[in-house]
Amino acid sequence: MKNQKQATIQSIQVGMRIIDLLVASGEPLRLSDIQEKTGITKSNLYKYLNTFTDLDILYKDKHNGNYQLGSKLIEYGMAAIGQEDVISRVLPYLKDLSHQLDNTCLLTTWTYNGPIISKIWNPGHAYNIGAQLGSLLPPLSSTGKIFESFLDSVTTKDWIKLMGKEGKGNAVEEINRVRQEGIAFANEPLIPTVSSVSIPVFNYNQELLSAITVVGFSESIPKDPSANKSQSIIKVGKEISAQFGYRPL
Repeated sequence: MKNQKQATIQSIQVGMRIIDLLVASGEPLRLSDIQEKTGITKSNLYKYLNTFTDLDILYKDKHNGNYQLGSKLIEYGMAAIGQEDVISRVLPYLKDLSHQLDNTCLLTTWTYNGPIISKIWNPGHAYNIGAQLGSLLPPLSSTGKIFESFLDSVTTKDWIKLMGKEGKGNAVEEINRVRQEGIAFANEPLIPTVSSVSIPVFNYNQELLSAITVVGFSESIPKDPSANKSQSIIKVGKEISAQFGYRPL
């Protein structure tokens, strides 16, 4: 006997054709390209694209109007493949550092919108320091300072314009200091009494791969690169970078 087909929601199936198309294309697409290749009417396509953009499932480039996969899909993907290469390699260090310093540790990665939190590890405290998976971090956070210091300005300009105070990022002196010392500090940038310190993680091409951030109550976070805690964090960053083939020039 032939199995009966289970009930489905056709509108979701239609919407997934848009996602599948963008995945297969490997590059941003214009609205006209999406319409031509999916056959969805323009009026309905606008609704799908607007909905997906509002949900961060898709991203619309404000300069040329092209659509590409959004940060929410990155978050979903990381949740679905918890053993993804970067996470699986970094997680043991994240755990050790969190317990060593008795603070929450974050792994942050870059998206077109800016750096987002892709993994969180805390030592089991009952209090919540406000970090959430997928949160977008601003330029004046310690994480933001790392990405602004080690990524080119073309990559970071839209993020800084969107989230930077008065459309500005960090001062040139601060960026140079972070590059020289390899560590960034932020005293209560987002939440009163909560501060952070971040270090970069590089790959074999000398490119910034991600950042490790230690966050907690201000009195527990170092504010000077010469502090013992700071040196421990810097050492961990170098060990993680070595896992990805990084060798200092």
